[in-house]
Amino acid sequence: MQHVTALENLRLAHEACLSLGAFDGVHRGHQALIRQMIERAHGSGRETVIITFYPHPSVVLRGRRPSFYLTAPEEKVEYFAALGVDAVVTHPFTTEVSQISAADFVSRLRQYARLSELWCGSDFALGRGREGSVAFLQAAGAQQGFTVQVVPPLVENGEPVSSTRIRQTLRDGAVEQAAQFLGRPFRLTGQVVEGAKRGRTIGIPTANLAVWEERAVPAVGVYACRVQHERVTYPAVTNIGFRPTFAGGETQLTVETHILDFSGDLYGATLALDFTARLRPEIKFNGIEALVEQIQQDIARARVLLAK
Repeated sequence: MQHVTALENLRLAHEACLSLGAFDGVHRGHQALIRQMIERAHGSGRETVIITFYPHPSVVLRGRRPSFYLTAPEEKVEYFAALGVDAVVTHPFTTEVSQISAADFVSRLRQYARLSELWCGSDFALGRGREGSVAFLQAAGAQQGFTVQVVPPLVENGEPVSSTRIRQTLRDGAVEQAAQFLGRPFRLTGQVVEGAKRGRTIGIPTANLAVWEERAVPAVGVYACRVQHERVTYPAVTNIGFRPTFAGGETQLTVETHILDFSGDLYGATLALDFTARLRPEIKFNGIEALVEQIQQDIARARVLLAK
């Protein structure tokens, strides 16, 4: 798969079916659109192109706070590749880009991406002030020789699946619901860094993860997870929170995971945590013994959940 960061660097042998947007999370709604587009393109000898943006337009235009992204840019590219997309453009989004007119943006897509068919949702718009509505694009296509395919949203429980909806499930700690919308468990990736080593003192060592500060994380609590390390998957119990039982606690949110059935040095390693279920909220216990007893119960419950 071809991946570039500028439209003019695309090298396509054929005309393209194309879709563009933030695609944060590459959730089931995105996947449905992309699969339909790929089937259509490959059945007619065309290529498939995804144009996605980083930073997210909402971060640039509306100042969305940190802990926003469901996927890092490189993760999105991996998901697109797994779906079978031919080319991806991770287009920088700036205030200058936001001022490009819809007509000029379409002209660039025709020139550099060999646009022959644009795939989008019914509420899609591009260009300055969202002037490039579906109706605008259909009219432009009739004049310039491309068509517009409008895909209805994927609906779950009466509401469209959306990145916004998934962020809310994570804020609620509802990782099972997030997985349903994503079509896979929510994944959090980070590098193992040195922590206070309190887990060792109570016989339950944990790996402390340094997570990208702009990455969305599930609500404070304890979770059953699967951890991937060097292509091996392990069951784990992960705590997101402030360790309130220990004297002083933490002032910053921490992500620490106890990997079951593993021993070894993980410092510097990159771990991927796939969240399966929320076990309980994080609470302050009346002593270390009570905390350890509860953690052992968490481990036992996680083993049962992860074995299913």
